[in-house]
Amino acid sequence: MFYAQSLSAQQNNVGNWLMYLGQNRISDELSVHSEIQYRNHTVASADIEQLLLRTGINYHISSSTLSTAGYARIFSYQYGSPEKKAEKEEHRIWQQLITTHKEGRVKFEHRYRIEQRWVNSNYSNRLRYRLMLFVPINKPKIEKGTLFLGAYDEVFVNTQKVFFDRNRLYGALGYQLNKSTSLQIGGLHQQVNDFGKWHLQFLIVYNPDFRKSSNDVK
Repeated sequence: MFYAQSLSAQQNNVGNWLMYLGQNRISDELSVHSEIQYRNHTVASADIEQLLLRTGINYHISSSTLSTAGYARIFSYQYGSPEKKAEKEEHRIWQQLITTHKEGRVKFEHRYRIEQRWVNSNYSNRLRYRLMLFVPINKPKIEKGTLFLGAYDEVFVNTQKVFFDRNRLYGALGYQLNKSTSLQIGGLHQQVNDFGKWHLQFLIVYNPDFRKSSNDVK
């Protein structure tokens, strides 16, 4: 309820989310997920809403299928509160499966996620499903120098009490800087119960590959 109440205080405003995502490849089968999200109640980055830190271990089942198990720590702040520390703190264990496929130029990504959440010592479970599309604009596929469109819809449901948790609808313009780095700038609409709010979203994705290439082997 805390999150819905803090949203209600900002019905006439737009927030922003500053995000970093990383997939750090350490072997053919394994990579390390790294993620930071700095969310603000307003467009100006001066009234923090939430700080989310997430990590995990990815297992690459195939080139189109990825499974992950990880941990997240989330600090949530109420709008206009005089408190300097978070009113809500969450520990989260999470598991997910991602599958991808292409239809022509369009890449489809399906993400299924399960979360075990301890919020201020209260335990709950949550299920999430996200369908995301990537569409290259100036090239046949996404590679260095490609402009692309990204869009997704994600639904969240609880396993107890109130079934529907929230829905997120997202659209962005992206640019692939090089093989490991891309940028996205767009908008996200989040619907929680009967209240919706828009957020500007700035995302950097950095996926370094720490595997030794064949040229490194002597």
